[in-house]
Formats: sequence, C-alpha cells, structure tokens
Amino acid sequence: MDHAPQLIQERSAPPATLVIFGASGDLTRRKLLPAVENLARHGRLPDQFALVGVARTPMTDDQFAESALGGRSLADKRQLAGGVRYVAGGYDDPETYKRLAETLDELDAVRGTAGNRLFYLSTPAGAFEPVINGLAGAGLNQPREGSFSRLVIEKPYGRDLATARELDGVVHSAFEEHQVFRIDHYLGKDTVQNVLALRFANSIFQPIWDRSWVDHVQITVAETLGVGTRGGFYEHAGAMRDIVQNHVLQVLALALMEPPASFEAEGLRNEKVKLLQAIRLPTDRDIADAAVRGQYTRGGTREELMAGYREEVGVDPLSRTETYAAMRLNVDNWRWAGVPFYVRTGKRLPARLTEVALQFQRPPHLPIPDDQLTGLEADALILRIQPNEGISLRFGAKVPGHSFRVRTASMDFSYDQTFVEESPEAYERLLLDALIGDASLFIRSDEVQQCWRIVDPIIEHWAKDNSPIPTYEAASWGPTDADRLIGRNGRKWRNAA
Repeated sequence: MDHAPQLIQERSAPPATLVIFGASGDLTRRKLLPAVENLARHGRLPDQFALVGVARTPMTDDQFAESALGGRSLADKRQLAGGVRYVAGGYDDPETYKRLAETLDELDAVRGTAGNRLFYLSTPAGAFEPVINGLAGAGLNQPREGSFSRLVIEKPYGRDLATARELDGVVHSAFEEHQVFRIDHYLGKDTVQNVLALRFANSIFQPIWDRSWVDHVQITVAETLGVGTRGGFYEHAGAMRDIVQNHVLQVLALALMEPPASFEAEGLRNEKVKLLQAIRLPTDRDIADAAVRGQYTRGGTREELMAGYREEVGVDPLSRTETYAAMRLNVDNWRWAGVPFYVRTGKRLPARLTEVALQFQRPPHLPIPDDQLTGLEADALILRIQPNEGISLRFGAKVPGHSFRVRTASMDFSYDQTFVEESPEAYERLLLDALIGDASLFIRSDEVQQCWRIVDPIIEHWAKDNSPIPTYEAASWGPTDADRLIGRNGRKWRNAA
C-alpha cells in the first residue's frame, strides 16, 4: 500500500466576475486591485475571470483597465486583458444596474464567467442601501441555477445595534444570509488565524487555556498614527466603533472561544457567537469602573511635535470623540468565569502593536528567596499579530553563574525566520475565500449584533457624560485612567519599550 503523503490541494477561484462598487475610491486603489493582481500572479484566478468597476466617476473600459492594470506585470496583464469593464452611473439610478446586467451577460458569453458574480461594496455606508436595492431591482441578487451571486460588505455595519438591524433588514430583503460576506480585514491576517492553529493544533496549550491557569488576558491594538485625513469620518466613529466593535472583539472571540467541532464556517462562527453571548454587560453604574476613554493632545518632541486630535483637519475644535478606549470584560462561562479581560486601542500611542497576551497565575509557593529573584515576572504567552509577527513564551530561568538567581527569559517564534512561504495580504485571502464561498473568516449577522450589544451601553453612557474627556499626550500610552483601570488588582499594561 502506498503511504506517501498527499499534497494539499491549492485553493483557486472558480470562473466568476468580481464587481467592485466604489471602483474609483481609495480602498479599491490601495487594497482591492493589488489583491486581484496578487491572486492572478499566484495563479489563483482562472482564465474565466473578469473584473467590473462601478462608480459615479466617468471613465471608459480602457481607462479603468489602465488604472487596474497599470504597472502590473505582463503576465497579469495578459491574464486579465479583455476581462476588465467599467460601468459609470449613480448608485440610485436603475439605468446603472441595467447597464451592469448587460455587461455581466456579455462577460458570461465572451469570457466564460458562468453567471457567477461577487458584488463588493467598497463604498461609503450611505451607499449600501441604494446599491443593494439596485441589484435586487435588476434581478442580480438571484443567481441562475448552478451559479452564485454573493455580496461582500465593508464596515461600518451600522452605527449601533438598532442601525445594524436596519441594515440587516435591507440586506436580507435581497440576499439570503449564506450569500452575504461581512468583511473584517483583520481576520484575513495569517497571524490572527494562527491563534486558531496555536490553540487547536497543539495539545500542550489546551489544558492551561482556562481560569485554572490564566490570571488575566490583555488584548492591545495600538497605532502610532493620528487620524490624518480621516478626521471627518472619525468624528462620527471614534475608537470604540472603529476598532473595538469589530477588530478587537473578533480577535477576543477567536482567542477565548470553545474548540469547534470542525473548522467548517458554521462550526467556527457558532463558537464565536457563544463566546460573545457570554460576555457580561456592564450596568450603567459599573461603566465608569469598567471602561475608559481618552483623546490625544499635542505631544512628541521639539523635533517631531505632533498635533492634538482637535487640531486635525475635519475635527471639531471642541470634539468629545474618543481616540483611545479601554475596557475590562468578564466572560460568564465555565472556562473563563472570574478571569478579567482587558482590551485597549488608541491612536498616537508610542508603538504600532497588535497582540494577545495571556498572563498566567504565579506559583502558589515560591521557595526561592526574594534576593535571588531578578525582576521575575509572571509567566505569559504573547501572540504578536503585528508587527514582528510571532509568539513569545515568557518564563523564569536560572541566570548563568555560581549563584542561584532566577530571571525572566523568553522563547520566541518568528514568522519571518521560520517560514519561507509568502504570507498573503489580508484582502487577497478574503477575496479568494469569498470567490470560493468559504465564509469561515467572515462575520455572521448574529455576530455583528452581539458585538454591538457589548459596546452600545458604553457608547451611550459616554454620550450622556458631560464631564471633560480624559486626555493623553501624543506618543504616550494613553490616559492615566487606563492605568487605574487595570491597576485596581495589582496588574499593569504590557507597554512596549
């Protein structure tokens, strides 16, 4: 019998047309078109693939093809040449969708795209409803037999639980839930997915991944940049809506959920929803002790003085929008009862950093005298999502020498040093998944609602609070209130040097 290992089947897209609404926008230029290019370069797209851009900006097929293929390799141009189209028109104009339908039928005939369509909404949120209604009005939401019609929606998915449910009503009036792919690009990162690999492919971690061993967990999403040119958008979002409601809670769900029965999409997403449902909601009275906000002010050095948030373009000089948010969450289930989870995110912090850190309980009895301990810290497992992607295990070790002294040491795994394979960009991975129909890394309707359920009470409390918003200097680690939040039980934030 031949026991030779089988090669893993490489994933590739079926014949299909990718339709990008908002084709003249920034996200399309910076992320989506390069993702299509990389999929073509890596042989993940068939010859029967087509790309259609839709936007209000007047443009010909050739002009859009030049913007989509300009600067690309000859091989990519040859593969996509003849399969790029552009439809100009208003999102609320039925004629736009009539022309789009004609274009798609033509591509089915000349390109062999088999009636498969992936509609990507790379537009401001205000355009979601007219685009969805326009697709339904032209019958483009209903696939032909044996084909698919799918919808990819960018964030923000509503501004709160009520508006998320309203948007769901619009979406589900035209598309079934299995046709909808709500995208969070964080879930497309290999290092986020590595949380699943670490937890469920290694038996050594599973026994200690619970309240018996873990003292607390910290999740940090830190940015060094300010709001830049996005001041107008950020004024209506803030750190809680922009980062915590989606990125942070998605990473938390992956890190804390129960093992799924399988890695099929519904198995994974069911366990994420169960975890989010188990997060205890703070009462209005508890929010002051469980959540902290902040706003960056001018800071840095004389050589590199950074403007404060209220000085940024498009920002109200009296703005009360938070650029920093921290929370203590509690999960009421068997695995995590009694373990606090501290999450934080902020702009204009000293380092760009995304990580999950599990700090373990200290030994119940330490027989080593204090004078032989050199700054010994609690054991910890740190999952670095960005930058310097990898994993660190922190533990105590004897210092070389004649004396018995113990100091903290680390074992480090680095993606760059361990693997020679190229890590795909997040949008590249997620576009391919949507074309294939794999919803594992996309967010289900009930997940969205559970995330809003968690943050809504805090956002509402802050909106009613007329006291001055806490501030922190740019290039510092946030407001002092955040240190008090975690320090009440003798804990402290992991602040990178």
